[in-house]
Amino acid sequence: MSNTLEAIHLLEDKLQSLLSNYEFLKKENEILLQNVTSLQHKLLEQEQKLVHQKKEYDLLKIAKTIDGSGTNTRDTKLKINTLIREIDKCIIQLQE
Repeated sequence: MSNTLEAIHLLEDKLQSLLSNYEFLKKENEILLQNVTSLQHKLLEQEQKLVHQKKEYDLLKIAKTIDGSGTNTRDTKLKINTLIREIDKCIIQLQE
């Protein structure tokens, strides 16, 4: 009978330990999920910032070329033509 009680107590101790570990891991998982969400949000913000910076750079490059301070007039003309085509597409879509 003593062996049976010892086995039951040992089983209870192991079960308690497992439950404790489960709760700890559950909380740790929640924290990690929050961190992942936060990092994904920051990454998205940085990607949007990068896109905005690239647009500003392109506009500055065009402005300098138009100003005559650069030697990329061909690039500027191509960009202006591209912008005109995009505007034409927008006008067509608005007319439909």
